[in-house]
Amino acid sequence: MKCIATLSITAALLGLSSACSTPGNFIVTFYGYPDNSPPGPGTAHNCGGRNFVAGGSGTYSDPVTIATAPGELNVCEIVYLPLLTKYGRYEDDCEQCTTDHANGQNHIDIWTGSSTVNGGNNQINCEDNLTLGGRYSIVRNPPTNYGVNSEISLLKACRKFWD
Repeated sequence: MKCIATLSITAALLGLSSACSTPGNFIVTFYGYPDNSPPGPGTAHNCGGRNFVAGGSGTYSDPVTIATAPGELNVCEIVYLPLLTKYGRYEDDCEQCTTDHANGQNHIDIWTGSSTVNGGNNQINCEDNLTLGGRYSIVRNPPTNYGVNSEISLLKACRKFWD
């Protein structure tokens, strides 16, 4: 009987450790080839076999690249972005996010655009127009079955600037 009680408590604690959480108050911005540092599709971390190249469609199996401050999320951590109804993965670092994080403000920068063509200032302007302002929540440790809006394609949002 004691063994069953111990197993039940252990199972409950393990379940709690993997439960999702919804931290809020994140600044959400967008970046791409022209304003990456250095310019291009390179990422700081190799996640999911992408070989240090930003991308993703936003599904759980193909999350869009997120940049943030080191320590804000776990490297290669997948989160859900309710604002966009997309999954994202921390694959890159962001200087402004690091500055904001040091000042107590959460900030994520979401990849949009081509991994092969620099859209220049027009793409940067498009990214700025995608940025809504305000603060938003993310879901850490999300389940794999949240809805994904396939109508919103961040990879194609500013496409006219590199086609």
